[in-house]
Amino acid sequence: MSISRRRFVASTTAGIVGAGLSRRSAGEAAGAKADGQAVAPSDRVTIALVGCGGMGKSNLRNFMRMREVQVAAVCDVWDHNRGAAARIAGGSVQQLSDFRRVMDMKDVDVVIVATPDHWHAIATIAALEAGKDVYVEKPLAHNVYEGRKMVEAARRNTRVVQMGTQQRSGAHFQEAVKLVRDGKIGKVGRVHSWNHGNASPAGIGNPRDNAPPAGLDWDMYLGPAPKVPFNPNRFTGNFRWYWDYAGGMMTDWGVHLIDIVQWAMAVEAPTAVSASGGRFYLNDNRETPDTILAVYEYPRFVMTYENRSGNGYVPDGRGYGILFYGTDATLFVDRAGYEIIPETGGQESDPAPAYLSEMKEAQSTVQPWERPRRMRPGRTTYARGEGSDQNLAHTRNFLDCLKTRNKPNSDVEIGHASTTTAHLGNLAFRSGRKIQWDAKKEQVIGDAAANAFVTREYRSPWKV
Repeated sequence: MSISRRRFVASTTAGIVGAGLSRRSAGEAAGAKADGQAVAPSDRVTIALVGCGGMGKSNLRNFMRMREVQVAAVCDVWDHNRGAAARIAGGSVQQLSDFRRVMDMKDVDVVIVATPDHWHAIATIAALEAGKDVYVEKPLAHNVYEGRKMVEAARRNTRVVQMGTQQRSGAHFQEAVKLVRDGKIGKVGRVHSWNHGNASPAGIGNPRDNAPPAGLDWDMYLGPAPKVPFNPNRFTGNFRWYWDYAGGMMTDWGVHLIDIVQWAMAVEAPTAVSASGGRFYLNDNRETPDTILAVYEYPRFVMTYENRSGNGYVPDGRGYGILFYGTDATLFVDRAGYEIIPETGGQESDPAPAYLSEMKEAQSTVQPWERPRRMRPGRTTYARGEGSDQNLAHTRNFLDCLKTRNKPNSDVEIGHASTTTAHLGNLAFRSGRKIQWDAKKEQVIGDAAANAFVTREYRSPWKV
């Protein structure tokens, strides 16, 4: 028996976890500015962008596609970034260099925080205390302590905070999560996630310290981080590879994957974490590892996350993704879609679950976005489409929650849980030992040295 993906989705995703967009509403969001409908002044949302790098400008474009959004200001410590964002925003948008001036703008309803990670908490909390709602990029915070303070500030000020783990708003991620939660692939005792790529041998290189570029306030960029000479690799996109500002691939990409795992498995934190790795491939001046394998222990299952930056080989050419290993089937999911591979082991007398035979993709009568991935030799692919919109859907979900005051798909507490788990992988790696985690107290059990990584020292006058 064969059924179309449309019928499969309708029969298996009722009551799906999360409040994602339908494909129709996602499409409407994508074309919201083009429909010519006027928005009442009382329904307009005025935004300001703090942090005008690559993700900041991407977020700005997404928000500007929503009919009710207008832009009041863009803010960055580098005039080059400010100017680029202002050109996107157009009109009479203000260009600011100090985020505190944004907080003083009474007409601003929403602040997008897309700074390097070490600024997320300070800028977000300042916005919340000023009565503004916040869309903050992932990871939520530079460390566990800051994340908790962000949650407390959001609740204290009854503000809406969405973290930029946009996969939560993707329809196919919601479908995949529901399949796991509903036991459709059986009992899951093992989950694996990964990011693989090859940047060897030079990596990000070894540029010398030198003078900051014109128009950059380097001291303000460093903010709460230690004062150091300007180095090109500590700036723009490469800041991710330095502990002062971020947490490497673990918190840059790993948090996306960890977030989906904890959602699907209905957990908030591991009980124990160990990690191994190092700088084995790349001849550059980064501080974070180019290779890491973290093992997360939960009461009902074990999860691994690994990153490798010097050898990009993976079976089937999948450079990243998540595999849920169930007793009846394995589910693979990434941003392009998901697929279920029936389990062939176990007793020969045990038939495959009946629903698996009904899930096989129809090769016709599907919409373009529902076309199945090309079958590989020896693999049976089920319910595998070409993914679903996540970025615009995530933006739309946040804006809708501004009206309802409901918690968004990636509420600050959810973001804190996912980000904390990513931090714990780095914490175990940097401490050099397996840690036991008390999620309620947010402390490593019986290890003062490891607990030092739960927070950081702040350069005056900045603090959280």
